[in-house]
Amino acid sequence: MFETIVALATPPLKSALAIIRLSGDDCFKIVSKVFSKEIKPKQNKEIHYGFIHDENKQIDQVVALSYVNPHSFTGEDSVEIICHGSTLIANEIVSLLIKNGARMATNGEFSSRAYLNGKIDLVQAEAINDIINATTIESRDLSMLSLKGETSNLFRPIKEKIAEILSQIEVNIDYPEYEDIEVVTKSKIIDVCGDICKKIDNLIDEGEHARIYREGLKIAIVGKPNVGKSSILNRLIKSDKAIVTDIAGTTRDIVEGDFNLNGVPCHLFDTAGLRDSDDVIERIGIDKSKDAIEQSDLVIFVIDETGLDNELYDLVKNKKHIVVTNKADLVKDKNNKNIYISAKENDVEPLINEIKKVMDIGELSVKPSFNNTRQLGLLKNISSSLKTAIEDAKNDQPIDLVSVSIMVAYNAALDLIGENNKNDLTDEIFSRFCVGK
Repeated sequence: MFETIVALATPPLKSALAIIRLSGDDCFKIVSKVFSKEIKPKQNKEIHYGFIHDENKQIDQVVALSYVNPHSFTGEDSVEIICHGSTLIANEIVSLLIKNGARMATNGEFSSRAYLNGKIDLVQAEAINDIINATTIESRDLSMLSLKGETSNLFRPIKEKIAEILSQIEVNIDYPEYEDIEVVTKSKIIDVCGDICKKIDNLIDEGEHARIYREGLKIAIVGKPNVGKSSILNRLIKSDKAIVTDIAGTTRDIVEGDFNLNGVPCHLFDTAGLRDSDDVIERIGIDKSKDAIEQSDLVIFVIDETGLDNELYDLVKNKKHIVVTNKADLVKDKNNKNIYISAKENDVEPLINEIKKVMDIGELSVKPSFNNTRQLGLLKNISSSLKTAIEDAKNDQPIDLVSVSIMVAYNAALDLIGENNKNDLTDEIFSRFCVGK
């Protein structure tokens, strides 16, 4: 039996309408207690018009949509109440439903129930949250492919191929007396696992590339004081957010800004100038600059006409970085291999082009991909385990030892789409969702 949960499914803000969602075995009975008519659906989906009341007091005029299991998002009996968008009214209705037997839903509990009831797999469930958090059209389109099941469908034949070779090995081990069963040779294991690895490694490459469109890039702008870091940030985000003066050390704290680069959300950090300083506040800002370097995906190391400071460059040389010379009009002898810009003259196109080149940002061909950390980590585990099985087979290890690594790969494949350890995954994954989803 599924206890009935309730939550506001729209933002808690004043709006024209608000939606309150219920799901569970008693949702029709609970809503009927506070609705002007009994909700007893005769069809899978019905629309009901009436009033929500608390005893003799009318709360609001609403439309209630009823869904009979399994014809709902969660796969359970469900009701969605569309009321006027006053936060006072919405909260009053939610409280009234709780008083009559419902329980407040936890983060992501509706999506969790849809997953547990087999309406969606784990990749589709994660896509719901990704769509909610999408900041670009490209990231939304990637998430929509996963929500429709296209990403999972891409992987299911691979999972079945792993299951097939594993089951054949297990049959050979458990029933050696049956001569009509195909014997799985180590040569076949090497060929089959090698073919699977190629497909998985291709999925990993595509996912890593697509991930920056979903998660975005963290880009730190660093350099010594007064080289024009703040001006560069202002030009890239097309807003005068950072204070710009000729006084060295103006930027004391991290200034952040965002811009969209060919569909990739880029989050910029304008940092305090790197130098030795006796100013306590400035030193704190410099320490934050060093932290920003560590946390960034890309570092823009800004220099001016005075050239490269090797001591400062040591802080970024081991990170993915771009060295760019600002104040290009002051540079007399230019090197064709270097990147020159002038933030003052709004000439930052060479820098933008170099970011695209270094981070491989082009026109995204949107196609299904596994592009979050959990999914990519499991794909890498599958690939690694299968490669271990290949090496064991090449080294003529016993067939039952070879099968251990293939079993590890198969369990990771089940974890990827959520067919393994459902209860353990629910708490971790769905706690990241908002209430009402």
